[in-house]
This record gives sequence, structure tokens and C-alpha cells, in this order.
Amino acid sequence: MTLRKRPLGRSGLQASEIGLGAWQLGARWEWSGPGEEESLRIVDEALKLGCTFVDTASPYADGRSEEYLGRALEGRRDQAVICTKFGFWAPGYQEDHSADRIEEAVELSLSRLRTDYLDVLLIHSPPFDLMDGTAVPHYRILQRLVDAGVVRAYGVADRVSSADELRRILETTGSSVIETNINALEQAQLDVIAEAAEAGVGVIVRTPLASGWLSGKYDASSRFAGDDRDNWWSEEEIRRRAGAVEEFRTLVPEGLSMAQAALRFVLAQPEISTVIPGAKSVEQLRANVAAAEEPLPTEVVDAIRAFGKTNPLR
Repeated sequence: MTLRKRPLGRSGLQASEIGLGAWQLGARWEWSGPGEEESLRIVDEALKLGCTFVDTASPYADGRSEEYLGRALEGRRDQAVICTKFGFWAPGYQEDHSADRIEEAVELSLSRLRTDYLDVLLIHSPPFDLMDGTAVPHYRILQRLVDAGVVRAYGVADRVSSADELRRILETTGSSVIETNINALEQAQLDVIAEAAEAGVGVIVRTPLASGWLSGKYDASSRFAGDDRDNWWSEEEIRRRAGAVEEFRTLVPEGLSMAQAALRFVLAQPEISTVIPGAKSVEQLRANVAAAEEPLPTEVVDAIRAFGKTNPLR
């Protein structure tokens, strides 16, 4: 199959409805991610399947995510829509959102990606005060980069995925793209993304599998030693998530994996431009793409929506 495309808001860009979240490429230590050879195979297969929207950031795998993408796309750059981010730095995910470092970050990303333009540049999970375009210079600098042809569209990847963040971004920054968390366990943003669509702002959805929980691989006994997630959840939170996952499992139609049901639920929201699950192997990528083959039945979408309202994790 070849993936359908959706408009990325008013940016003029078209995004494959399932994209490739590239945080794991080269992240051998942080996420037990694939090495260079497998990373290149994943990107090659993604292009063959029409999965042409790729989301990365300069600190992912200490820069190796961008580097591997640059190698994989060399000679066929025009086949992909690349979204990268500014605000955290390699090595080690150092945070610095200073406006006077935006162009430095762009140059580093261009070099790693082996390209002379970025399709989308997002400010990467900035503090709330930096989401106010009336108070900070960041968005004027981003617009200058758009005017110069170095960046085709800009926006913000939010920090805590709240309605307040989204509305401030929409109202003050001139962004044409936002990135936020939406999945069957965390549905709060579904109540406000219609406002983004009305404003002509494209919506990129990250964590559609709730950081792996909706893959069906984890339960109350799961622990994440040797993985960044080891610091994310207390034992109580793991039990709470496991309980929500088991309830979600009862809503999944027979013959469909939990992951595919979770992806189809996100794709059922017309305001969403693209969803960006990660893939640590070609097989995972193919399974992600296969989720777009058929829509989730309306009654199942409605049941998962009701589940999210009564069992919110946030």
C-alpha cells in the first residue's frame, strides 16, 4: 500500500498520515534503538511504503538520528518531509532555548541532515513563557528563516500538552505547525485541536502508543531498567497505566493488534495531519503503516473516546 497524505495545515506541505518518529535511530543506549545499518533500512523501507514524513531533533541519540537520516536520504532528499527541532542540544540533551542560538541550531541540523533546507522547524518543548510570541523574539527569527527559504514552516512541539499551551501558541506565535501528545490513554488535546484546524495549523501527534504502553507489551510488573523510561513512572503510576491498558484491550476489535487499534483511533481524528510512531525495526515500521489500511469502526472510535473521558491519565 501507499500511505495517504494529509495537508500540514496552511504550510503548503503534505504529510503522510503515518510518519516515522526517528528518536530511536541510533539510540542504542537510551532506547535500545537500531544501529546505523538497520536505521538506514528503516528509512529506505519507509520511503518505499510512502511513509515520507520524518520527525527528528538535534539531540536525539546525541545527533545520530539526524546523521543517519542525512545518510539515508542523500540523493533523494525531495522524497521526504523532514521535521526537526531546536531547544535541546547534544550531547546529553542540554536545554537552551535562547533565541540567539536558533540559527546555530539550524546550521547544525542542516549539516547532519546533509540538506540546505528544513521542511519544518519546531521549538522543542519550550517553557510556557517562550510560547508567547508577543513577548519573545523567537518567532520573528523563525519567520525570517522562512522568508529566506531555509525553513519552509515553523511551529512548536509543546511541553506538557495542555490546552493553555496550545491556545497560547495558536494565538500569539504565527505557527503553522504544532506537535502534541495524543493517544487513547491521553486524550485531553482532542478537545482543543479543532481550534488548530480552524486556524490552519497542522497537527503532528507524538506518543500515539503512549510510550509503548499501547503496544500491549507491558503490564503492572513491567520495569524499564536501561531505558530512559526508567525515570518516568513510579510503581504506582505503572500499576495505574497497566490498569488503563487492560481496559483499553477490551475495546480492541478481534483480529486487530492493540497498537494498530491505537493508531487507527488517532487517525480517525480529521484535525490530525500525521501521527509519528517510532520503529526500531523494518517489521515494526511495516506494522505501523499497516494500521492505515482500514479505518477503525465508528462505534469503536466512540467507545475509546468515552473510555478516555472516564479514565484519563492526565
